[in-house]
Amino acid sequence: MQKKYLMTPGPTSVPTDVLLAQARDMIHHRAPAYTEVLREITARLKKVLGTEGDVVIFGSSGTGAMESSVVNLFSPGDKVVVISVGYFGDRYAAIAEEFGLQVIKLSYPRGSPADPLDLEKTLESHPETKGVFITHLDTSTGVENDLEAFGRLTNPRNVALIVDSISGLGSSPLYLDAWNLDVVVSGSQKAFMTPPGIAFAGISSRAWNMVERSRLPKFYWSYQKSKDAYNKPIPQNPFTPPVSLLVAFNEALKMVEKEGLENMWSRHRLLAEATRAGLRAMGLKLFATGGWGNGVTSVLPPEGVDGGKIVRMMREEFGITIAGGQGDLKGKIFRIGHLGYVDRLDIILTLAALEMTLARLGVEVELGSGVRGTQEVFLKAEG
Repeated sequence: MQKKYLMTPGPTSVPTDVLLAQARDMIHHRAPAYTEVLREITARLKKVLGTEGDVVIFGSSGTGAMESSVVNLFSPGDKVVVISVGYFGDRYAAIAEEFGLQVIKLSYPRGSPADPLDLEKTLESHPETKGVFITHLDTSTGVENDLEAFGRLTNPRNVALIVDSISGLGSSPLYLDAWNLDVVVSGSQKAFMTPPGIAFAGISSRAWNMVERSRLPKFYWSYQKSKDAYNKPIPQNPFTPPVSLLVAFNEALKMVEKEGLENMWSRHRLLAEATRAGLRAMGLKLFATGGWGNGVTSVLPPEGVDGGKIVRMMREEFGITIAGGQGDLKGKIFRIGHLGYVDRLDIILTLAALEMTLARLGVEVELGSGVRGTQEVFLKAEG
């Protein structure tokens, strides 16, 4: 028998109460029982997003929500800036280009966060820019960007700031209204401890003004259709939603509400710090050079060791699923998620298994060093 542990940056582990919520009797998506679920989810998401504005919900992957932010705000030929610090920043650029936008891409070396000064110079050179796309936490590299700093640049220029916070929301602070963010997209399968299949977007008043002018085609992704359906006497989704998933999602959001957002951010920050302390203690180097996110840590394998072998042995020998590198980083890094339904002992267990994995691969590692480094951070935090 082998117990399974999911320590990836998404999908993440799902608590028992959330899993069981999916097994409740099916309810009709136009009935009052579902309306109550939808209202509760919307109210809770507004608190999570830090907004008094509108929230729209889709049955979708996170990428669907990313596409929605392109087609609802822009028209063919509009000039936009896409800031990329990894695989998912590149994806935003690809979506924008697919819909005929003029894309100015600000790319950074893998492992480095974006510099707001570069955006400032770009916007000065291209004053006709309509929007800026940025990833909050790019899980391909483990790098987190300073959204508040970018909001200070875009807001006075009346340029929309669109954020992919699929992995960042819930693990790090985010305030849509206070930070002058215009659209924030996210999903159910990361910090919110629910299976994949739900995506959502928080939308500012400036973004709604752009929605009115947008000429890109949309039907399923239409923010206006979602808003109109929600504003009916009996609020609903415009199209059939994944009802059982949304019931489960509401259960997860109740858990978030009970823990408290600030406590949730603090927990993720502590898990991240403890993970990195343990990795350093066993002699490993982090891949990212700065801007470390709270949801995932990217690690360089020891010299001469394929990162993919570490991932496979962790999964096959110890039942712990971590993530490998994506795209051009495949085999060059591995990634440990500490996102969502994760606590201290999950980190300690994962690092203990990593020590044994490295030893089996012929790496000279002092058993217990990583575990000790992690434990010391936890004990210090407890005072």
